Amino acid sequence: MLLLLVCLTLGVLVARFAHPPMGLAQGLNWWVINIALPALVLELIPRLHFDPQLWFLVITQWLVFIGAAVAFRLLGNAWGWSRARIGCMTLMAGLGNTSFVGYPLLEALRGREGLALGVVADQLGCFVALAVGGVLVSAIYSGKTPRPREVVLRVITFPAFIALAAGAMVGALGGWPGPAEAILERLGATLVPLALFSVGLRLKLQFGGGQAAPLALALGWKLLAAPLLMLGLGLLAGVGGMVLTIGVLQAAMAPMISAAILCDQHHLEPPLANTILGSGILLSLVTVPLWSYMLG
Repeated sequence: MLLLLVCLTLGVLVARFAHPPMGLAQGLNWWVINIALPALVLELIPRLHFDPQLWFLVITQWLVFIGAAVAFRLLGNAWGWSRARIGCMTLMAGLGNTSFVGYPLLEALRGREGLALGVVADQLGCFVALAVGGVLVSAIYSGKTPRPREVVLRVITFPAFIALAAGAMVGALGGWPGPAEAILERLGATLVPLALFSVGLRLKLQFGGGQAAPLALALGWKLLAAPLLMLGLGLLAGVGGMVLTIGVLQAAMAPMISAAILCDQHHLEPPLANTILGSGILLSLVTVPLWSYMLG
């Protein structure tokens, strides 16, 4: 947790006072997405033993997204919101930061075992929800037509998704030899400091008029209501142990950075999206550890 806070704070300070080179955050994100994240997935997935309850990790991420889509469509229609605001609220409240913020938090709170389960929730749950549902929502609310071929290609060519499939095959064959596993562990270890430093570089709070109610609703769903509902679902379905804990914690993560980028690209109220993103990341550093403590 201390490393997480130091890296995040360092990113904020560098962005404000050190005049970092243009494109630094994008360069760090490239390393995290294309090198560190696949290496981490390749290291952890072969150690993961199949559990019939793993479905919970995937379905909860989709339910958080679908719940946000239904809730904010109904609220938006009732309160006369623009289509852009409804799309923004759906993306920001429905998609969680299960990798850049989620991985460091899970490792700090639940160790490597929890992190391995978090990879399943992220790659098979939240990432696919982003690639499929996120693209569809952003296209629909911006008046564009989604292209199914592009959605499918985005999923199957994502480096960490490829690493997930490769890691599962390696695990079935008995795992990595010692030297290969050590290399993957060292590369994967760069994810936490670089990801949080990059988040700090981009962290902005831009409160504007009329944002208080949407901000409270979006974060109320993402940080409180959604994980509470997923906890209830898990208990009713008989899910327990670490799978239940990680499923709830990943559902409780802050809004996703990529969701804010989609809002910016498709003109879905980018100022509101950035306010929800920055506020959500800061609040999640308190709320996610509280969820972890309550789950025991």
